[in-house]
Amino acid sequence: MTDQQGHGRPDPVPTLNIANVLTTLRIVMVPFFVWALLADDGRYGALRWVAVALFAVAIYTDKLDGDLARSRGLITNFGKIADPIADKLLLGSALVLLSVLGELAWWITAVILLRELGITALRFAVIKYGVIPASRGGKLKTVTQSLAVFLYLLPVTHTVAWLGAAAYVVMLAAVAITLYTGGQYVAQAARLRARSRGTA
Repeated sequence: MTDQQGHGRPDPVPTLNIANVLTTLRIVMVPFFVWALLADDGRYGALRWVAVALFAVAIYTDKLDGDLARSRGLITNFGKIADPIADKLLLGSALVLLSVLGELAWWITAVILLRELGITALRFAVIKYGVIPASRGGKLKTVTQSLAVFLYLLPVTHTVAWLGAAAYVVMLAAVAITLYTGGQYVAQAARLRARSRGTA
């Protein structure tokens, strides 16, 4: 495609692409994950392993769709919005269900979910001043949360003492990183607003 001066312009990225399909698939997998975990009802049977497998595949698609979007130039506005929503739906559902099943303290779930909802609301509140991009700390937070939830989901975690201890330590690390990066985003939003007012 060329403009009137004959200079090349990149074709618009189609919304229907492999990266966005994987993101959508991750969202679709969430209710099946929820069903499998609830249907097992803490018995740590075959359905628990199904839930673990669904969670693992969904987490892998999170990495895969991001890699594909960057390497193939498939970044779209839909992807920017849908990808974090998919992450929050998957991890949020897992945390709530683990607490419902009595396997994870409610305060941990509450702290993580309140931080996630708060930062999401903050992003929308300051969007007129600019976009707050995901930081490296934010990505580390997602990885740590995902690993902690995966360890808690494994049926053997509740029968192997050292694995249960490891899951708890990783979850505490996830909470710490979640709170720390939340503070970073708040500071970033304040700076963004101050700069915007200073140039107004």
